[in-house]
Amino acid sequence: MVAETKFYDILGVNPGCSDAELKSAYKKGALKHHPDKNAHNPEAAEKFKDLSHAYEVLSDPEKRQLYDQYGEEGLEQGGGGGGGMSAEALFAQFFSDPFGFAGNGASMQSQGRKQARTIHHVHKVSLEDIYRGKVSKLALQKSVICQKCDGQGSKEGAAIDCPGCQGRGMKFIMRQLAPGMVTRQMAVCPDCHGERKLIREKDRCKVCQGKKTVIERKVLHVHIDRGIPNGHRIDFVGEGDQVPGMSHGDVQFEIEQKPHPRFQRKDDDLFYQAEIDLLTALAGGTMNIEHLDDRWLTVQILPGEVISPGDVKVIRGQGMLSYRHHNFGNLYIKFDVKFPPSQFNTLKNIQKLEKILPSRRELPPIGDAMAEEVDLEDADASQQARAHSGATMEDEEDYGHPSGERVQCATQ
Repeated sequence: MVAETKFYDILGVNPGCSDAELKSAYKKGALKHHPDKNAHNPEAAEKFKDLSHAYEVLSDPEKRQLYDQYGEEGLEQGGGGGGGMSAEALFAQFFSDPFGFAGNGASMQSQGRKQARTIHHVHKVSLEDIYRGKVSKLALQKSVICQKCDGQGSKEGAAIDCPGCQGRGMKFIMRQLAPGMVTRQMAVCPDCHGERKLIREKDRCKVCQGKKTVIERKVLHVHIDRGIPNGHRIDFVGEGDQVPGMSHGDVQFEIEQKPHPRFQRKDDDLFYQAEIDLLTALAGGTMNIEHLDDRWLTVQILPGEVISPGDVKVIRGQGMLSYRHHNFGNLYIKFDVKFPPSQFNTLKNIQKLEKILPSRRELPPIGDAMAEEVDLEDADASQQARAHSGATMEDEEDYGHPSGERVQCATQ
């Protein structure tokens, strides 16, 4: 005795029909009411959808059992009534190659099988390792199917149908919404946790204790290719958790580039902050840069080539190896000039500098305006902070940004 016969009536079959009778009824009805044959008949299109939905439910043994027991209400609350493939997709699968190799129907069965969870790890890698490449050995713990009981949790035939849900994995429970208001809902059986079977303690597998899986340690070799991008993901298909009745899960490593004390990276280019003394900035000299592969780059600043604070120079081909194109990016050097301290020289030598360096800029005429001589003093820490804060606010006002939006305008 079934709870309702609506889906059987749509297909024109009896509740006790076989799978072959279901297929034959769906095939006949779907061909008759397909929208391509009834372009101007909306009723036929709706009938085609109803036929497809009814067949999708009744052709699935689990959904059919749930429908027979509880009807559409139980099917919807049990998670089997909504979603599913479209009527056209079901039609295409049904009429594809009977062996399952043609069209999209080839992989429908494998796509429908659930997959165990993916194990996700963030792998932090230094910029040196990304520049040179390496192989990391990473150990993880995962669940694997117990070999002793072959994932049964007990010896063959020892598991019994859960008496709480009669082996369905789902059951109706009563929930109180408010005083005097009670509703009936379909939920996972709390006794068997949806597994439909129970194992007596004496029958449980001695290795997995009835859990069907055991914990195993696995070492994976993760290849860090040269120039691998930050955030790149490396997948190990089928190396994740194993669950009986499901496809093996995957393991996914996400590359996270560690901050570096000397270099910054943007795509295939590297950026380096170099500090040089005033003499080198004015008269030329030599500087050395330690690269990521233990090489030293000797950089010549030619005499007469003046380097100002904030100047940027480029060394072509000394950046990061491109992950895709296998050519090197550039190395950009931003210069900071370190000035000597106050009172570093004698008056005599300063006079020599006045002869060597370009002449001072001429002051603009002030005419008959009153002029007052003032003294410069060193600002303390709090005064410097106030000066920087005032300059920032002034810059924002110049560009029309209110001070309350300062965070959004920060330099990247």
